[in-house]
Amino acid sequence: MTTKTLCEVFRSPRKAGMYLYVKREEGLERVPESLLTVFGSPESALVLVLDPGRKLAMADTATVLGDLESKGFYVQMPPASFSESLLSSLTIKD
Repeated sequence: MTTKTLCEVFRSPRKAGMYLYVKREEGLERVPESLLTVFGSPESALVLVLDPGRKLAMADTATVLGDLESKGFYVQMPPASFSESLLSSLTIKD
């Protein structure tokens, strides 16, 4: 038996690519005020049904579902840009 969760995803007005996932029926009630201060005023981006078999483009579905159960929210951070990931993979020698 698969558990389906109705999820609402909010985008951050302060940081491009930062998203906040919550259970639709709980809304933002379990999201800490300190996170909302950093995140900015959440802008609803979409509502979707999550189940363990669903693939997400930028997040692991099992992690999202686990965080929704345990914490009441999941934060998706923006991916590192290509140049940032290239720089972080380089070893600089003196």
